[in-house]
Amino acid sequence: MQKQIKDIIQASIDVKQKVLSDATLTATIEQVTNIIADAFANGNKVLFCGNGGSAADAQHLAAEFSGRFYSDRDPLPSEALHCNSSYMTAVANDYGYDVVYSRIVKGMGRPGDILIGLSTSGNSVNIIKAMEVAKKIGMINVVLTGESGGKMKPLADHVINVPSTDTPRIQESHITIGHIICQLVEEKLFNKK
Repeated sequence: MQKQIKDIIQASIDVKQKVLSDATLTATIEQVTNIIADAFANGNKVLFCGNGGSAADAQHLAAEFSGRFYSDRDPLPSEALHCNSSYMTAVANDYGYDVVYSRIVKGMGRPGDILIGLSTSGNSVNIIKAMEVAKKIGMINVVLTGESGGKMKPLADHVINVPSTDTPRIQESHITIGHIICQLVEEKLFNKK
């Protein structure tokens, strides 16, 4: 079992090493950081969505913005769209799960806001529909996906596609990348490093 534990840790390190070595990917992370910081500075908000473990990651990252990361600073307007269970269950029941995110984006989204979709496959129908609505509104679509980017890729303004097809390793990298973005946005807006 010790070997298996070490192999899993090494697999996670290997994916992160690929991220580190990919100049295009790290440049995209930098672009997304600047776009998010600019959106907050202009009074816009960041909305996150995902399913399963990616929903948990969406909630985690939204909390880093709306709460705090390193600094004791003002909250930044950010929300994970699945957190209202009454809304989610009503819309899923009345309209279908495929539209749970698109309906709330239509109600909450404004031009210049950012929608961040997390999906290891890049093929989550409910996130794709939300991205379509966001595009019509004039929001900026950012996706964190796996290697291919899936069906979300053509709808995204910015694609952060982790170079892996292994769901747990992708999600681990999504949180690492999300934390990098949160730290750098906070520093840019509040610490001026």
